[in-house]
Amino acid sequence: MVGLGAIGGSLAWQARLAGIPRVIGYSPSRADGVQALRTGAITELADSAARALRGAELVVLAVPAQVTLDLIGRLRPALEPGAFLTDVCSVKAPVLSRAAAEGLGDRFAGAHPLAGTHGSGFAAARPDRLRGCVVYVCETGAPGGDRAARHVMSFWEQTLAAQPVLIDADAHDRQLAWTSHLPQAVASALAKVLADRGLAGVSFGAGARDTTRLAASSPEMWVDVLLYNRASVAEALSAAEAGLVELRRLVAAGDADGLHSYLTAAQRFREGLDR
Repeated sequence: MVGLGAIGGSLAWQARLAGIPRVIGYSPSRADGVQALRTGAITELADSAARALRGAELVVLAVPAQVTLDLIGRLRPALEPGAFLTDVCSVKAPVLSRAAAEGLGDRFAGAHPLAGTHGSGFAAARPDRLRGCVVYVCETGAPGGDRAARHVMSFWEQTLAAQPVLIDADAHDRQLAWTSHLPQAVASALAKVLADRGLAGVSFGAGARDTTRLAASSPEMWVDVLLYNRASVAEALSAAEAGLVELRRLVAAGDADGLHSYLTAAQRFREGLDR
């Protein structure tokens, strides 16, 4: 495990509880690594990413997208013969392209568990965070890439009790721009507007706290995600902007019927997510 934050730490922890006898961890945050070791989420703490790969049959990169891209090339010589490499980034096309360019097309499969949290660091890790979650898995398209994808899917299903779904990397990025990246961007935009207003924190109720929760996520991670998926995110933001323009028009015009229809459509969509 390279990266022991909310997802990487949870993954390592759950793998240990599932009976994986040896889980080697590395984290650029020494505090996260020590906490993971003390908790029992890992059996060994390496002092570098390359040393964490020694003897590993499967290597998981659980770090921001830019770091993931850098590590794919740097760690390739340290991979054990026959070992597979995967990641957990929220963008997939750039990661798979880098793996293929580095000659790892038959040993790499991208993964993205839909189990994120606004929390960061090992303090946000949970031993059951990934249990039952949907995890998208993407093949590189290189000869032998299907074998790597099957190996990674089996790991998620058998060890982590997750639900792997095979998906094309470009399709993944277009879809997640709407279902994950746009909500993050909107939450951050709302939080920024509220921050600029300078209102006292005591005046914000549960609604403001709920709708801005994602804004507490790691900026380092989300800068990478938003920029590496910029075309699809820009399209989704344009649609959100148009939605706000329409809402502003209805309010300014005092259009009660139009406003009711707008809010009802939003209500029905949100209620449907919980069914």
